[in-house]
Amino acid sequence: MLITKGRRAVAAIAAVALLATAGCGDDKDDKPTAAGPTTVTYLPGFGIIGQDAYIYVAIEKGYFADAGLEVKVQPGAGTDKNLQVLLADQATFATVDMAGAVIAYSRAIEKGQQDQAAFKIISSVYQRSVSSITTLEGRGISGPKDLAGKTIGYQPGGVNFTLFPAYAQLAGLDAKTIKWQQAPPPQLRPLLASGQLDAITETVIGTPGVEAAAKGKKAKVLPYSDVLTDLYGNVIVATDKTIKEKPELVRAFREAALRGLVYAIEHPDEAGQIFNKHQNAYKAEVAAAETRLMTEYVRADGSDQVGALDSARVARTLALLQSLKQVQPGIKPEDVVDFSIATPYTPTT
Repeated sequence: MLITKGRRAVAAIAAVALLATAGCGDDKDDKPTAAGPTTVTYLPGFGIIGQDAYIYVAIEKGYFADAGLEVKVQPGAGTDKNLQVLLADQATFATVDMAGAVIAYSRAIEKGQQDQAAFKIISSVYQRSVSSITTLEGRGISGPKDLAGKTIGYQPGGVNFTLFPAYAQLAGLDAKTIKWQQAPPPQLRPLLASGQLDAITETVIGTPGVEAAAKGKKAKVLPYSDVLTDLYGNVIVATDKTIKEKPELVRAFREAALRGLVYAIEHPDEAGQIFNKHQNAYKAEVAAAETRLMTEYVRADGSDQVGALDSARVARTLALLQSLKQVQPGIKPEDVVDFSIATPYTPTT
């Protein structure tokens, strides 16, 4: 867990109440003052890996401090677990996969668990899905159908596992032929490298990290986006309560994070070095390589604008997931996205 030292507080943020950090239920000392920033807790999508360098860029460059925020970063554990932690008020913001978040929302509504659906997407990170099944060359896997009978490592609650039946259906693979083996996120890449797993659930962005763990062996990536088109990738979420009670804080965090995201993809080598400073077991060059791969997903249409979600496209995503029986009918884009916050961010510098 890493913390920035705030340099100054913005008056607009100082006017709102401080959010409780993980494991802290008493907010009596959480009121921002002119002497200090507002503390928030953030969960990356899956562990803490190179694609998360942009959050540390925003920390190191003082973007969060400029917004009056002090950010505590804790390892993520996949979409389902991240949402559980968020909804338990043990985190303020979390990164999740959009399709996984929509599926979790639908599941909660279907079960009558409205409290488990009390969140909204406030920003995109990736304009298309980065989910994948990743293996190494020489494992006899060149396409989806070659996964039949293979052992794939996964983290329970991760969207790659949740979406795999839909991916398999459209790719012409019988999902029932897969042998699944659970493992914590930090162990998946080493298990693949050692040959104990035939493939793992991963992200396209994580390819450099996979190859580093495999000591130079080339990765073979099977992107979900090849068959599951129109899906957004990672998005940032907050609870309905936080959005309603502290909208200025939500917008401040989002803008600072996106400012860091833009800087990182424009300066990947520096972003890798910053990440290595905070996560020194992760090589700077690997984090830089992952950050380079992010560009085409952050700016999928080549636009300077980042972070936005389009209502019509979200509707198509819902229709796709409904057709695959992953999401129940009747869910609308505005049920899962706060479009008043998830607007395009255009860098000013």
